[in-house]
Amino acid sequence: MEDVLDVYARPHDPAVPVVHMDEKPYQLLAHAREPIPAAPGRDRKEDSEYVRHGTCSIFVWAQPLAGRRRVVARRQRTRIDRAHEVAHLLTLDYPDAAKVVLVMDNLNTHTLGSLYEAFEPTKARAPAQRLEIHTRPNTGPGSTPLKSNSLP
Repeated sequence: MEDVLDVYARPHDPAVPVVHMDEKPYQLLAHAREPIPAAPGRDRKEDSEYVRHGTCSIFVWAQPLAGRRRVVARRQRTRIDRAHEVAHLLTLDYPDAAKVVLVMDNLNTHTLGSLYEAFEPTKARAPAQRLEIHTRPNTGPGSTPLKSNSLP
């Protein structure tokens, strides 16, 4: 955990952005009955019953020192999905950064190997070389998922 705290203590450097990545599964829900709209003197009314429409995975990319955040919903959380998100991070979000410092959980999908599974070796090597990866522990202090009100 000290390693991650040291990373977060670094001064803001636009040339070497420090980005935190987190993800979580999310239920897709719909109303069982249409809500009754609000009217003058009356709040909107919603029934607590819902209809489940499956799940998705929410990927959050945050650069707190620059005030940037990108959120993406995908059908699933696979190594290939993550690899495409990392490629987006490096080619579209930070195309001019020589290096991106990436802080993330130590999950089975969070490896450089996912880039090689998703892309040809020559295409996977370039982004892999631009990443400086720091993982935070999966258990213990500081291991709670990223929340909008808990950005470092």
